[in-house]
Amino acid sequence: MVRTDQSDQPVAVITGAASGIGRALAVEYARRGVRTVIGSYPGDPHDPGETERLVRAAGGECVRHEVDVRDPAQVEAFAEHALTVFGRLDIAVANAGVLRRAPLDQLTDEAWDDMLSVDLTGVLRTLRSAARRMAGSGAMVAVSSIAGGVYGWDYHAHYAAAKAGVLGLCRSLAVELAPRGIRVNSLIPGLIETPQSTDPVNSLGPAGLSRAAAGIPVGRVGRPEEIASAIAYLTSDDASYITGQSLVVDGGLTVRMPA
Repeated sequence: MVRTDQSDQPVAVITGAASGIGRALAVEYARRGVRTVIGSYPGDPHDPGETERLVRAAGGECVRHEVDVRDPAQVEAFAEHALTVFGRLDIAVANAGVLRRAPLDQLTDEAWDDMLSVDLTGVLRTLRSAARRMAGSGAMVAVSSIAGGVYGWDYHAHYAAAKAGVLGLCRSLAVELAPRGIRVNSLIPGLIETPQSTDPVNSLGPAGLSRAAAGIPVGRVGRPEEIASAIAYLTSDDASYITGQSLVVDGGLTVRMPA
């Protein structure tokens, strides 16, 4: 499908949009009049078609595109798809990520490299490919995590290292791309109820999230829609003077003094 009109509606690419934060963001953008290219990993058990349905129900316009962020060629094709379909690219959100539990003595080089290839280098590939195709000003956000972005997390050293690296990457790109009018920020979600966090093997699971809620000042874990709203703000004109920042959205978890 190739569009021939030159709509002035902005266009965003979102990786990891088949579920969770990525899906919520695509719907939020639909409400704001932002057209989206929904990126999904071919092996993801979640249906990107449901994201597409929700976007259209919200009055938005989107297309689906499979992308493995470990593959530079696929990431370049993903960004190019925005130009092919919509004729422009204004926003990039690097949201794709994996989470695997691995004690240090079982953390192989292969597991380390694969984690970083998705959760850190995949972010680089996504932002790099988008920057090459932004004709004028633009906005980028990479999703980090409270694990690595703020706290350490036992048995998840590779995940935390990747998410910590996202912060430095975004700060540096913010400085480099500012002369082009491209803003780059990172977002650090706290405990958010997503398919990733409810995985009882690699993450907290439903029971763990329920217990953790007691330590959050607002008294609950967050919703994907709340993270989506924050990302949509950072990529909007309302945030035109914000770049190189790491926004923590965690219900107050990281500022509460331990009892």
